[in-house]
Amino acid sequence: MATLLLDDGTVESDLGEISRELSPLGIYLKHYDPGTSLLFPNLIEQDVLTDSEKRFIVELHNGVFEFLQRENGYVWCDLLNLHPGSFNLETLIAAYNRYHTHTAAEPLYILAGEMIFGFIRPDGSQVHLLVQSQDYIYIPAGVEHWCSPTALLHCKAVRYFSTADGWVPNYTGTQLKDSLNKLG
Repeated sequence: MATLLLDDGTVESDLGEISRELSPLGIYLKHYDPGTSLLFPNLIEQDVLTDSEKRFIVELHNGVFEFLQRENGYVWCDLLNLHPGSFNLETLIAAYNRYHTHTAAEPLYILAGEMIFGFIRPDGSQVHLLVQSQDYIYIPAGVEHWCSPTALLHCKAVRYFSTADGWVPNYTGTQLKDSLNKLG
């Protein structure tokens, strides 16, 4: 389940409170347990996946979450599979662990592992959100944020796209506050 670290050091783990804190940004957070991971437990734990294994996971997942695609107009999705041996892991982390925005929404469903997101709230304060297995997060276009895998370097997530270039980061130059480096 998700955990939110506020600027004042408060840690919040109640999903309702987290949603209330993030609602001014239009961020939607939900915890879904469709049981799909029970259908491919060996693939969830496996670091390296073939293209056919990735397609299998995405297709099985989409059978359960088809409503997400219909409601939000996603045209395609893929599987993000991060692990210590991932090709270009350092490049990927460097690209997204600085504050940026996107021209399209950034929705993803965490199948396994965890990710950390940082957000700038309307009052300028910063918060960090740890999302874990079975968390779905929707970040609207234009919301200033960063993301990175935790020190575990393990995350499998289905990423949804409404445009081909919507996830390209537009860097803002905002600096990350060191006082928030306590999650993960």
